[in-house]
Amino acid sequence: MTVASIALPRILRIGGGASQQLAEVLGSLGVSRPLVVTDGFLSAQGMVERLLDGLRAAGVSARVFTETVPDPTVASIEAGLAFLQEGNHDCVVGFGGGSPLDSAKAIAMLAVHGGAMADYKVPHVQDMPGLPVIAIPTTAGTGSEATRFTIVTDDQTDEKMLCAGLAYLPVAALVDYELTLGKPRRLTADTGIDSLTHAIEAYVSRKANPFSDGMALSAMRLLAPNIRRVCADPGDRSAREAMMLGAMQGGIAFSNSSVALVHGMSRPIGAHFHVPHGLSNAMLLPAVTAWSAPAAMTRYADCARAMGIAEEGEGDQSAVARLLEELSALNRDLDVPSPAQWGIDTARWNDLVPLMCAQALASGSPANNPRVPTEAEMAALYARVWDGAA
Repeated sequence: MTVASIALPRILRIGGGASQQLAEVLGSLGVSRPLVVTDGFLSAQGMVERLLDGLRAAGVSARVFTETVPDPTVASIEAGLAFLQEGNHDCVVGFGGGSPLDSAKAIAMLAVHGGAMADYKVPHVQDMPGLPVIAIPTTAGTGSEATRFTIVTDDQTDEKMLCAGLAYLPVAALVDYELTLGKPRRLTADTGIDSLTHAIEAYVSRKANPFSDGMALSAMRLLAPNIRRVCADPGDRSAREAMMLGAMQGGIAFSNSSVALVHGMSRPIGAHFHVPHGLSNAMLLPAVTAWSAPAAMTRYADCARAMGIAEEGEGDQSAVARLLEELSALNRDLDVPSPAQWGIDTARWNDLVPLMCAQALASGSPANNPRVPTEAEMAALYARVWDGAA
């Protein structure tokens, strides 16, 4: 019998205003000296100050590190760790999108265990905990608030290092959709497709299990009908709430199953060409799904049904065809560019394809795909997505 290993944050607070309960949650965890890890944009927008106001009202003093960067690097993590070590902190609050949350996880782990981030990349699994992490996402995207993973880019090699283990699982997540109101369309679209990719890949993964399946299907039911709505109207509260819940469930699904080939191929695109993670996933999702589907027709058909684009009684082949049509249509409707349209240099792309294939394989994610590729097959897929072919 196969036993699924399931891990979740100890505390989940979900709903509008959940972020305002930070001080109460810190108290319930027995911690009181937080370092808030965030970025300059959220600080400039006044969102960090509102979070701090709630802490001050409860008599909690916090220091704030605002120097996280998109796609956290070894250098940015080391800067955050040095900042933490200047204070007397007993926990780390990650506040922001995937990059601040991933940064908070890495800083909290290194604060206890030391060493270099490269020491902790897969296949190493870091289960022994670091400082407690409380995650407050401000985008409906990565699901990082509920996952046992973090990703840090090696500045020297441009490798996006996947780091795994219970050390990276936040002890608490405050999931407040009101923090996403008014987020720009491009960010909303990219993070939304990222969430949808998490759910689909978790469901078709070779590591899928009944628990992750339930979360993945629920996420797809929430995300698929609402992603265009929320992009059309940034203030649509019911759509924002559905997307935030779906993003968290997608994170739970892949954290307790896995991601697969889309993510394996996506990370090198982000590392070498600085394409936002959700956008590089979106570039790949239609083509990789079309290539993978013959190996798991029933699973991909289930995705189409959960997304509401195929009838319950419809045959698998027809349902999968609808799924492939929908993923291409979603990219068109949300103006997802191809790598070529995004402005990547053709020669540099072609030169780096062999390295990107090797890095994708080394991450382990392609091995979880229902159809496991060779490096040559991944190179062909990179060529196919270059100009937007499905």
